[in-house]
Amino acid sequence: MAAVANVQTVNITINDLPLQVPKGELIVESVKRLGLEVPIFCYHPRMKPVGMCRMCLVEIGFKQPDGTVRKMPKPQTACSLPASEGLAIYTDTELVHNDRRGVLEFLLVNHPLDCPVCDRGGECPLQNNTLYYGPSTSRFVELKRHAPKAFPLSKYVKLDLERCIQCGRCVRFTEEISGDAQLAFRFRGAQMQPSTFGMSEFESKFSGNVIEICPVGALTSAQYRFRARPWDLQSRPSICTLCSNGCNVHIDYRVDRVVRVNGRTNEAVNEEWTCDKGKFGHDIFNSEHRVKKPLVRSGNSLVPSTWGTAYDQIISAFSGANGAVAVIGGAQNTNEDLFSLQKLFRNTFGSNNIDHRYTKVLPAESFTKSFGIGEVATSIASFEEQKAVLVFGTALSDELPIVFLRLRKAWFKQGTKVVVAHHESTDADSFAHVILRYKPGSESTVIAGLALACGVAGADPAFTPEHVEHLSGVKAASLLEAAEALKESKAPVVTTRSLYNLNHAKQVVTDLVAFSKSLESPFNLYGLNANDQGASELGISPFDPVSGAKTGLDTHEILVAASRGEIKALWILDVDPFNVHPDRGLVQRALENVPFLVVQTVSESEATSYASVVLPESSPVEVEGTFTNVERRVQRSKQVLPTRGDSKPAWRVFEEIALRVKPQTPLFNPNDILNKIGQEFPAFRSVSAEDLAGEGALLS
Repeated sequence: MAAVANVQTVNITINDLPLQVPKGELIVESVKRLGLEVPIFCYHPRMKPVGMCRMCLVEIGFKQPDGTVRKMPKPQTACSLPASEGLAIYTDTELVHNDRRGVLEFLLVNHPLDCPVCDRGGECPLQNNTLYYGPSTSRFVELKRHAPKAFPLSKYVKLDLERCIQCGRCVRFTEEISGDAQLAFRFRGAQMQPSTFGMSEFESKFSGNVIEICPVGALTSAQYRFRARPWDLQSRPSICTLCSNGCNVHIDYRVDRVVRVNGRTNEAVNEEWTCDKGKFGHDIFNSEHRVKKPLVRSGNSLVPSTWGTAYDQIISAFSGANGAVAVIGGAQNTNEDLFSLQKLFRNTFGSNNIDHRYTKVLPAESFTKSFGIGEVATSIASFEEQKAVLVFGTALSDELPIVFLRLRKAWFKQGTKVVVAHHESTDADSFAHVILRYKPGSESTVIAGLALACGVAGADPAFTPEHVEHLSGVKAASLLEAAEALKESKAPVVTTRSLYNLNHAKQVVTDLVAFSKSLESPFNLYGLNANDQGASELGISPFDPVSGAKTGLDTHEILVAASRGEIKALWILDVDPFNVHPDRGLVQRALENVPFLVVQTVSESEATSYASVVLPESSPVEVEGTFTNVERRVQRSKQVLPTRGDSKPAWRVFEEIALRVKPQTPLFNPNDILNKIGQEFPAFRSVSAEDLAGEGALLS
């Protein structure tokens, strides 16, 4: 058990109630401990306090030796005042109420009466604070100022400048959290406004967060604008499946259509932030190209059919192929889907030709068997505790956006030294301690140079800093500075499976693993798709789940065999290989020549036109199940919307086919399957439905 930190506390009183709080805690947070509230606009607990809006004014005093309280002559901002011994805070006095009314009256002088049409109406802090703390009537009768409405800051964010109260939250987010610093205040006084430098487009990859943290309706979503009122919406907690980070979100929907996505707090994963891909990419769930009924081939066309007919054709083709069958895909599916899939193919169809990977290079052995370690060793939240981190060959903001935000936070608040090695510029360069910019193809040279500079035993003495500079372009001084930061700190190595798209990927990964092991540093080869890690853990690969030995064909070998007619029946699960496989020609030849092709998908794709049978799959917001994110954290995703048409969760399809082939006791729901996973896969034994109610559970 970790030692409890020794936190120094101080004694304060809030409205004459005694309280012990950590020394230096902001009073706005101390007040919450008693279930009280101090109204705020500019304050945000994840950003530095600035005391701009003055809404959080409270009376402050100090206890005297005789027990009396000597008050300060003027109210103070609770968002910027740290707790100290003997401090007395009053949040409910006549002076405080007068100050709050005055602040709100000034804010409303030029604020438009847009509440009936404002997207924030019904969930607006300014509206709520005005009703609770503000004046009952306005003394202002002059004309309000006007500004252009719905000015487009970007394709996602619109600015209603009339509504802006100059709290600075949006500007501070881009400076402190996302780090792109694209927004700033222009002009001064009444003319002050948030905008980009040079009035260019707001291109942040995290721009959607400023909409959520804006305390008024000044920043609104171009997608959500005028589409619904808050009371028209129903909201359900869910997990974002558009990348592998596993962000916690709220799905807001109306009339069975997803209307917007907002961040949901999970301190272990995304805190409360989202990337723009996750926040604004939800239109895929409302696609007009959804497959709603099973389709079977009749001549040159696909015609609607029944599940029974589709099952009969599938069973006939896959059971009569003597194991010459295969399945590719699954990285977007739940753990329950994947468990049922591998069970169907291995136990029922007698085939180990299973894979979910589409990179250019596919290792011939499982990662654990090759290197004796797991693919992931560092949790997302633990990056804040690191003294240094090596980010190698990945653009984090594109591939792992939440890991990017966490690493930047570690640098910003804890001074973590981040070493970035990449052949081109990345967003992480903005806070990197050292940048190792190498020539494409010289990755192993840089690793060898780092090993020698770090004093690794057995490092090749030929790779001196000067020689590495000659071969790779990395400055000798930068290499030595990076080694100095890494060698004593056991710095985690961070990369992604996109490394396998390098022609010499096997050598690079081998060298990187050897380097991290020699420094006793945690090695992390993070996945990129929603359930890449779950697919690896649950045997959606040609490797035996127990021994790690290769017992079947990988994706490339499956496609080659299918193109030669050696695979008699091929199943594609929730992926379009034309979009993800590096060799489109091979994919086309495989799909043209395989005798029987099943495409199980949410929406129509290029691959469906080649199918013998198309099975409609429920989308991620229509199913209940679990996903394993990049840090091996299992999280539950609840069903948000009813299924479209005749679509079914993938696990149900696999269980029903297995039951038709061989009568057995079926698994009736995702919880039953999760329990079964725990029985057969040791890493999941500690995961139960009860463990997933909060932040999820890390695999053992």
